[in-house]
Amino acid sequence: MREMLFDSILSQDIAFFDEETVGDLTSRLGSDCQQVSRVIGNDLNLISRNLLQGIGALIYLLILSWPLGLCTMLTCGTLSTIMLVHGRYQKKASKFAQEFTASANNVAQEAISLVRTVRVYGTEKQEFKRYAKWLDKLYDVSFRQTMAYGGWSLSLNYLYHSTQVVAVLIGGIAIMNGKFTAEQLTKFTLYAEWLILSTWWIGDNWSSLMQSVGASEKVFRLMDLLPSRQLTSKGLRLQKLEGRIQYADVEFSYPSRPSAPILRRLNLTLNPNEVVAIVGLSGSGKSTIVNLLLQLYEPTNGQILIDGVPLSELDTRWFRERIGFVGQEPKLFRMDVTSNIKYGCPREVSQEEVEWAAKQAYAHDFLMALPDGYNTIVDDALLSGGQKQRVAIARALLRDPAILVLDEATSALDAESEHYVKSVITEVSTDPKARRTVIIIAHRVVYDSSG
Repeated sequence: MREMLFDSILSQDIAFFDEETVGDLTSRLGSDCQQVSRVIGNDLNLISRNLLQGIGALIYLLILSWPLGLCTMLTCGTLSTIMLVHGRYQKKASKFAQEFTASANNVAQEAISLVRTVRVYGTEKQEFKRYAKWLDKLYDVSFRQTMAYGGWSLSLNYLYHSTQVVAVLIGGIAIMNGKFTAEQLTKFTLYAEWLILSTWWIGDNWSSLMQSVGASEKVFRLMDLLPSRQLTSKGLRLQKLEGRIQYADVEFSYPSRPSAPILRRLNLTLNPNEVVAIVGLSGSGKSTIVNLLLQLYEPTNGQILIDGVPLSELDTRWFRERIGFVGQEPKLFRMDVTSNIKYGCPREVSQEEVEWAAKQAYAHDFLMALPDGYNTIVDDALLSGGQKQRVAIARALLRDPAILVLDEATSALDAESEHYVKSVITEVSTDPKARRTVIIIAHRVVYDSSG
């Protein structure tokens, strides 16, 4: 189930991740899936077994004495009514509990991932209060669930012992009148106990089932989501990607902010093998232009043409395989350096090709100085921002892309790192053998053909 849910999540459009939080999704993958697996592996089995036992006990009770059997049925009917009410409450409470757990996980994940900012600003207590707020809500729900379960257990004990008292009284009178034997009364008492306990176990497992159903509703809703059309549709594959890009009357607003237009009637043409810098203030829509080219979002109006063919008609996977992208803050995976550089490459590459790409990105020397060279496992503290940027550029160059996109690749770097990255960008932009279209997103013009 976790595999199916994870696959469904990864198959969604980027707009889906704009609305969902990481903590909520990881909570669904963790505790929620565990709840559902418990239902499949345990609760349904126990409910079925106790239901069969209870039906058998009831039939035998009615054969022994139908008046006493009906009294026992009345007790079981009362327990069943309480069971249904209790189950509905547990289902509702479980939904709240899972939501509060997901919110607490989200706060914890956010605080831990930004722990340096938390430490510098001294907001540990503030983050603790944010986390404790959700835990307090979770405690309140859990306490109410416990109290409800206590009421359910109390009703069982009361009705169970009441049934025994009634059976002994009525059975004793029947024995005195010669209509019943002591052996029959003993059998009746034992089977009545079996029936009532079966009913209780059904109710107990039903309550657990309702908790799992409440927790699993969003899991199944996520699993039922249709995958992104880009991942399922098969579009056109051009014989050769020249790299001519045309934005024709493109308009766009983010799905989470439909009333705030980002682009209005954008008309822009980029010719093959051309180096184009898109310069503007923060929030002016520079990165949005790239996001639309990468098909992370679809234009609200207008269209993007690639070599004269609408981008929406091209095979998305095929097109992305021919694009190299380096973002402002490249993220490296917790794997060895070689795997990070190879990541997403559509073809099999040798170690020599990996090292060639690293040399092109001025990354080979510092990578060789790592404890295990290219086999060193990457973590956040291992490489500086500029080094990560050069590894990301090596990853993009290894693909030998027809279109190379550099989205503010030097905006967050120190002077030395910026110098290296600028040198790389200048070289890949002016290499006559590469024959690629290069798009540079920047706050200001910082590159020229001479380096």
